[in-house]
Amino acid sequence: MGLFYDYYYIVLVLPAMLIAVAAQIYLKSIYKKMSNVNSLRGLTGAQAAYQVLAHYGITDVRIEQVAGTLSDHFDPRDKVIRLSAPIYRGSSIAAIGIACHEAGHAAQHNQGYLPIKLRNALVPVTNLGSALGIPLALVGFMLGWQPLITFGLVLYAAIAVFQLVTLPVEFNASRRAIRVIDETNLLEAEEQLGAKQVLVAAALTYVAALVVSLANLLRLILRFNSRRN
Repeated sequence: MGLFYDYYYIVLVLPAMLIAVAAQIYLKSIYKKMSNVNSLRGLTGAQAAYQVLAHYGITDVRIEQVAGTLSDHFDPRDKVIRLSAPIYRGSSIAAIGIACHEAGHAAQHNQGYLPIKLRNALVPVTNLGSALGIPLALVGFMLGWQPLITFGLVLYAAIAVFQLVTLPVEFNASRRAIRVIDETNLLEAEEQLGAKQVLVAAALTYVAALVVSLANLLRLILRFNSRRN
């Protein structure tokens, strides 16, 4: 049938991509819902994140506002938590949950959390695998050189490994956030349920991304193997 008739894409990757799309739609739905519910205490996301940092005794991390939606992240190189405007200035349950989650990442770095160290160490290999994995495998295929195919697929597999390691990092940051929210009464008990919903929905997008990567990897392995046979 030829290399470019990709039956495995249809049966493996396409369903995985649909799962990823569904996860994104669910996240946006929960985020929108909880963005419209203001917390009783009226703290902004930035204020809540500062309280999480204070809880862990972290004094060298800044919090600043950035453009975008759901563009929130912690940059360990500059030691800054970057929050989008609705999160930085907002006092919704979603804003507080997301801001505290990012502060949870700062706490992970501060305490030397092993999975986040491993994830950071994998970044160069993952970038290399993303750029060269499939091209090397294709070159190996065209040359009929199996070792190059294998090397390319191993490089590409680094993407799935990176996303697998990302899961405990994200889940742990959320657990830290919810624990501090509870212990410092940043949100009432009922409000905490809403924050948990937002963070679980966000975590599902990482799970879906892993599923897509694994489906792609399996597809490539089966595809090249079927052609070789």
